[in-house]
Amino acid sequence: MDDSLVASGILVAATPLGNIRDASPRLVEALERADVIAAEDTRRTRSLAAALGAEIRGKVVSNFDHNEEQRAQELIRVARSGLVLVISDAGMPLVSDPGHSIVSAAHDAGVRVTCLPGPSAVTTALALSGLGVGRFIFDGFAPRKSGARTTWLESLKGEKRAICFFESPHRIGMTLAHAVEVLGPERRVAVCRELTKTYEEVRRGTLAELAEWAADGLRGEITVVIDGADSTPAPADEEDLVEAVLAKVDAGVRLKDAVKEVAKSAGVKVGDLYDAALNKRG
Repeated sequence: MDDSLVASGILVAATPLGNIRDASPRLVEALERADVIAAEDTRRTRSLAAALGAEIRGKVVSNFDHNEEQRAQELIRVARSGLVLVISDAGMPLVSDPGHSIVSAAHDAGVRVTCLPGPSAVTTALALSGLGVGRFIFDGFAPRKSGARTTWLESLKGEKRAICFFESPHRIGMTLAHAVEVLGPERRVAVCRELTKTYEEVRRGTLAELAEWAADGLRGEITVVIDGADSTPAPADEEDLVEAVLAKVDAGVRLKDAVKEVAKSAGVKVGDLYDAALNKRG
C-alpha cells in the first residue's frame, strides 16, 4: 500500500488531543513536507512540531475563525501546485474548529482534498461514555445564552440518538442543571474531561447527579454525551393537565405555582396551561 503523502492539494490532519504519542508518523512527515501549514495557533503548531522532532520547512500561517474566509483563496492558490496542511490546536479540523472555508473552496475550485485521520474528542468521548452511541448527533458547543439553550434542549427531548457536544468548564454545571429541567433528571449522561491527558476523567450518571457534581464548575476541556430518549413522549392531554393543576389548587397550592409544576413535569408551555386552567375555572 502506498503510504506517501500527496504532492499537492489540501491535507486536513488530526493532531493529538493531549498525549503527544497519539501523533502518527504521517503527521510528522506532513509537518516537515508541507509548503504551507494553516494552523489555528501558529505557536502551538511549532511547539507540536518540536515535541515530535519534526523540522518545519514550509511557511506557517494563522488560520482561525475570524480570518479563514480571507485566507482560503490564498491557500487554494498554493495548493494547486504545492501541499497545504490544515490543522487545529487539537483533534480534527472542521469539527467545531477552523477549516470549513478552505475545504469548501478547494472542492469548488477542483483542488484535491484529502484527510490524515486521527484523534477526535467526539469519537473518543462516545467510546468512553458507556452509553448507547451506535447512532449519535454532534451539536458543537452548547448555546451560551439561556433562551437559546432552552430552545436547543427542547429540540432534543425526543431525540433517540445519543447527543454529543462540547462545553466550557465554567458553564458545564449551569448547562447540566438546565438539561435536568428540560430533559428530566433521570436521563443518563457522561461528562468526559481532559481526554488522553494526565488528569483524564469520565464521570457517568443521571443528569441530576452530574449537575450536582459539576455545580461549581470543572477544569479542563469537556465533552458531554447524553443518552438518547427511550421514545418520543406522546403529547400530554390538556384536559388531564388542567385537572392536575386544579387538584393542586384545591390542595392549597397557588394557581401559578401549580401550573409551573405541572407544566414542567409534562413538558408543556406554562402560559398555555395557565390560560387553559383559567378558562376551566370560569
